[in-house]
Amino acid sequence: MAELSTIARPYAEALFEAVRQEQGALEQWAALLSEMAQVADLPDVREALATPTLNNTQRFEIFSGLLKTPLNDKASNLLNLLIANGRLLLLPQVAEQFDLLRHKQEGSAVAHISSAFPLQGDELNKLVAALEKKFGLKLEPEVTVDADLIGGVRVVVGDQVLDTSVQARLARMRDTLAA
Repeated sequence: MAELSTIARPYAEALFEAVRQEQGALEQWAALLSEMAQVADLPDVREALATPTLNNTQRFEIFSGLLKTPLNDKASNLLNLLIANGRLLLLPQVAEQFDLLRHKQEGSAVAHISSAFPLQGDELNKLVAALEKKFGLKLEPEVTVDADLIGGVRVVVGDQVLDTSVQARLARMRDTLAA
């Protein structure tokens, strides 16, 4: 079976091409796709939409009724297309692929920062500034706390990992001693 992201990519690319020239559209679409992805990821929604007795119109009505944001014509068309092709539950992957395209165009990326302790305010701003200089991109930080790191941070930007945690240093020391 193909990777879900491979199946979702053409939908995200088509949508991206259709809206990228509109002023402020990328951010609005990213927010709408994120909301749609969250709804599509709910177990109860997945179960309800998989019911074989529902027709496509009913699936559209159920799903669109669960969204807070009203759908414009393009959003309705996307939703109908995904439903007709049996791909509605791919919305999380479509949203992810759309975000990757948006970040690529903007020269930005999401920095997944794991820290042993909470990072806030000036400390976070200094870290993000240093990471932006290192990676050469405008970064949007997503910070999580992971006490297993003991100290330091682990940063993932795209497929690049920068791990300065105490946990990683101890693992390197263990590997060196074992060799």
